[in-house]
Amino acid sequence: MALEADRLSFSYGEVPVLSCASFGLPQGGFAALIGPNGAGKSTLLKLLLGELSPSSGAVRLLGQDTARFRNWRRLGYVPQDGLARHTDFPASVEEVVLANLSGEIGLLRFPRQEHRERVRQALELVGMAGYGRRLIGALSGGQRQRVLLARALISRPEVMLLDEPTSGMDLQSGENFYRLLAGLNRDHGLTILMVGHDVDRVCSYVSTLYCLEEGTLAELTPGQVRRERAGLHRHHRGLAGSVQHLCDDPDLLPAGVSAEGRHSDRLPVQPE
Repeated sequence: MALEADRLSFSYGEVPVLSCASFGLPQGGFAALIGPNGAGKSTLLKLLLGELSPSSGAVRLLGQDTARFRNWRRLGYVPQDGLARHTDFPASVEEVVLANLSGEIGLLRFPRQEHRERVRQALELVGMAGYGRRLIGALSGGQRQRVLLARALISRPEVMLLDEPTSGMDLQSGENFYRLLAGLNRDHGLTILMVGHDVDRVCSYVSTLYCLEEGTLAELTPGQVRRERAGLHRHHRGLAGSVQHLCDDPDLLPAGVSAEGRHSDRLPVQPE
């Protein structure tokens, strides 16, 4: 497995966040982590990144426990609009991407031509060829996210984690970003786990969804989510009930649908 949680539990003090949660994402997989606000999605990402230690259970990256995992360059990470607070910083796109090679280049050393070539290739992969000399502050939010993706890709990771990568993007920019991720997964075998908030859109691209609710994880297929959101199998509990609770979160309703305006027992479905 590329990413694996085994009976994972975590608490902030006396407040439980995850309770015996388990999942396994195989190498080459493309999955989304979904759930209501405050469900613990960001906490789970921090556990996968080794920034937090579980209260019990285990987290494994590429078959190795995070406590013993050392080759973090095999894991890429794209934060949620991580450049939003640095738009006034006079750094070029090339410099931002090169920053992820600082350990390889060395302190107070200039990047070699091979490093600049890797920047060019990474920017080309994310559709930002020719933007290397642009200032990061001159880019749109969607373009900045592509630069962050290029920065993560330059270390040639096997697994990519993304925290709500399309947050703040318009509809078309978000679709383009999802297509970009799908291409990286399909053409380069990159394993991807992203936190997503737009359930309808992510269902069109991922093969698996992990629904986090009340500290537990349920593994779903896009088909299961679509059927539940269409109001089918509403009499079931378990996984179906989990998705129904998820769909009660206004932030996760389809675009243009309000919580007040929907039918009480049926959610509209976006046309495919």
